[in-house]
Amino acid sequence: MYTLYYAPGAASLCVHLALIEIAAEFELVAVDLKAAAQKRPEYLALNPSGVVPTLLIDGTPACEAAALLMLLAERHPEAGLAPIAAAGAGERQQFLQWMFYLANTLQPAFRHWWYPNEIAGDDNIARVQAEAGRRIEVAFERIDAHLRANGPYMLGADYSVLDIYAVMLMRWSRNMAKPALEWPGCRELADRVRARSAWTKLYAAEGLTEWA
Repeated sequence: MYTLYYAPGAASLCVHLALIEIAAEFELVAVDLKAAAQKRPEYLALNPSGVVPTLLIDGTPACEAAALLMLLAERHPEAGLAPIAAAGAGERQQFLQWMFYLANTLQPAFRHWWYPNEIAGDDNIARVQAEAGRRIEVAFERIDAHLRANGPYMLGADYSVLDIYAVMLMRWSRNMAKPALEWPGCRELADRVRARSAWTKLYAAEGLTEWA
């Protein structure tokens, strides 16, 4: 049994979508980010970072979106959402490389874009945002080149949690000067994921409407 602490459209989105894809039994608990509910003691006891997602796995809290995606894929191998450790070294290597690239390069750049004052103070917001925007575009350029050469999914013919993660991050760019959908490979992947029934169920559950 799983319980997902989430906020609509936040980093919890990819974990929520993975739970739907694996047909897991789970409950949703909304965290009001505008009210700073993620900073309250009762939530910090579950997730000391004070962010979403937090996933209770049989009552035990686990955190970090990328780690949760990998964990769910490994706990539910029948869903086929990640190459197992015993798979060919090349496929597993590609999976791990891209998961860590998304987690360590692209997702942090969005954090800098949204909260530039955290990095360099209020006097340097424009400079931090400009650099974050550049890094985001470089990342999507690389992802697009990979998809056009090796697609249609991040692992070629196989849909995986990599695609779930990447498309969530593409969604985050929707209001930027150059959103991810301007790259054709990224658009094709996003369209494939958004056409899945799990995406429709997620949007209904989270009350999302934009970028459907």
